[in-house]
Amino acid sequence: MAVVVPARDEEALLARCLDALVAALEPPGVSVELLLVLDRCRDGSAAVASRYPRVRVLALDADARGDVGRARAEGVAAALRRSPAPPSATWLACTDADSVVPATWLRTHARLADDGADLVIGTVRPDPADLTSEQLAAWAATRVAGRPNGHVHGANLGVRASVYLAAGGFGPASEHEDVELVARARRLGGVREVPSDEVDVLTSGRRVGRTPGGYAGYLRERFGA
Repeated sequence: MAVVVPARDEEALLARCLDALVAALEPPGVSVELLLVLDRCRDGSAAVASRYPRVRVLALDADARGDVGRARAEGVAAALRRSPAPPSATWLACTDADSVVPATWLRTHARLADDGADLVIGTVRPDPADLTSEQLAAWAATRVAGRPNGHVHGANLGVRASVYLAAGGFGPASEHEDVELVARARRLGGVREVPSDEVDVLTSGRRVGRTPGGYAGYLRERFGA
C-alpha cells in the first residue's frame, strides 16, 4: 500500500496531518509507504516533514507552476517504482495535507480492497473550528449516516494501482484531478466502486484554498464566506 499526500504551503496544518497518518500506520496489517509531495512549497513545510522519519518526501521544482494533479501523479509514480507488489495487488490511498485521517483509515481501505473494491470514494467533513455554528448545522443537514453521497474527494480516495494505471493516472490539473481520474476509471467498465463513510476524513473548512475551487470553493459557494 502507498499513501500519497500533496502539499503546497501547508506548514500550519501539515503536522496534524502527518501525526494522524503515522498513527494510522500502526498496525495496518500491510506494508505501507507514506509519501509527501511538496508542490512548489515556499514556506516551512519541508522543515515540518523532516521531523517524521516514516515519511518519504518528494520535492517538485521550486520554480514550476503549482499543479496538484502533477503532484499526485509524481507521488504515485515514485511509490509504484518502489512497490514490491504488482499493480493488481497494490492499493493507493490519497489524502491532503490540510486533512486528518482517523486511526482506522488505512485498515478500512485495506479491508475494502481485500473484499474486492477497486475504487473507494470516501467522505470528508469540514473542521468545525473553521465554520460558524450556522454553517456547521447547514453542512450537517446535507449528510445522512450510512448513506455516503458519492462525491469525489482527493482527501479520502483509494484506488487499485492496476485500475489507476489503466485509467491513465492523475493528469496535470490545478483542481478536479481526483474527479477526472474517477470518471476515467468508471469508463473502463468492470471497476468495482465502493462509496464509503466508514472513515470520514476531517479536512480544512477554509473558504480560500490552494486551488481556485476544490473543497474550499464548495464550502464558500454552498455555505457562504
